[in-house]
Amino acid sequence: MVAVVTAEADSREDVQFWFDPVCPWAWITSRWMLEVEKVRPVRTEWRIMSLAYLNLTQHEGKDLSPEYLERMGRAWAPIRVCAAAAQRSGPDILGPLYTALGTRFHVQGRREDPAVIPEALAEVGLPASVAAAAGSTEFDEVIRTSHHEAFDDVGLDVGTPVIRVRGRALFGPVITPAPKGEAAGRLWDGLALVTEADGFFELKRTRDRKPSFE
Repeated sequence: MVAVVTAEADSREDVQFWFDPVCPWAWITSRWMLEVEKVRPVRTEWRIMSLAYLNLTQHEGKDLSPEYLERMGRAWAPIRVCAAAAQRSGPDILGPLYTALGTRFHVQGRREDPAVIPEALAEVGLPASVAAAAGSTEFDEVIRTSHHEAFDDVGLDVGTPVIRVRGRALFGPVITPAPKGEAAGRLWDGLALVTEADGFFELKRTRDRKPSFE
């Protein structure tokens, strides 16, 4: 039987999770974190980063195909909307908005659908006017500030997700599909354990499957 965590919110361990809503791998890891919250005394604080900023500005678009460069250009819109939503309603809106966007992008396969952003905003109770941020640079400095909070620590040779556990930022875990129940808890236990090693940097193997959103 899987134990269900019932700890009060103030007794839970805060974990910071940086996401870009267009990344399928970050989406899967984020769903794992929601599972972890059910079986471990953990609370996820959702924060934004930008794959477009990372790849187009920090990496100057090097070694990227024309197709990927185009995708990165389009990636600005949803993260700008996330930044605008957080400025308007506070950071707690990021979790529900990420779920609303990610479900449509990844589970429903609607990455190119312009209706995704207004639908997601409506789902979380935000006005349609927030969608105007998609084509504006008004919130780009907010995005960069949040982005640098993670990547100045974890480094530039990684992407998303970035998770900060007990003060230490790490890339990953990159997993598919998202473990559920106690399996999610055990993976969390292992991740938390390796953060205790000051010199720990990397565990990796070649990905041999596509992301699964089951």
